[in-house]
Amino acid sequence: MRLKKKTGCELATAVGTLVGKAKGKALQQRGPLVGLAVHEDLDGFTDNRYRTVRKTLSEELSRQSPCDAALALAAWESEAWLLLFPAAFAHVRPRWKVPAQLRGNDTGMLKDPKETLKSKLGSPTFRESDGALIAKAAYERGLLAKPQGKNRSYDDFVAELTTWG
Repeated sequence: MRLKKKTGCELATAVGTLVGKAKGKALQQRGPLVGLAVHEDLDGFTDNRYRTVRKTLSEELSRQSPCDAALALAAWESEAWLLLFPAAFAHVRPRWKVPAQLRGNDTGMLKDPKETLKSKLGSPTFRESDGALIAKAAYERGLLAKPQGKNRSYDDFVAELTTWG
């Protein structure tokens, strides 16, 4: 369910539905709902619009969630976050090397990182499904706490997660 364009009652209803589904899943699994992480691609930069959308969504999630909540509002797409961990790419596809011009930058200001990865990594062509494998490789190698570059949307998400009790 898309949240980024919703406001007011429409946003409250959508978040209520999301929280209800999470509660239902916890009941189905016979466990407590201990945290709610919500992901959405912003399809935009980490600019003033990002700050406004993030504030609106985070406040509504906090208001309605019965547990800790964190918003993964990825600037443009979650692929921008992957670029923070260039060493992980070769662990997924040995031929892949993130070009120097994409390393150490503010990836929250990179337009359409998915298409950039498709055109710059070479063969085999990057697919969206590779993202989870790259994130897993970054996690397994302890890279998530040491991003190369910056991305405000990644930093904001990690900061929310670190407040969970």
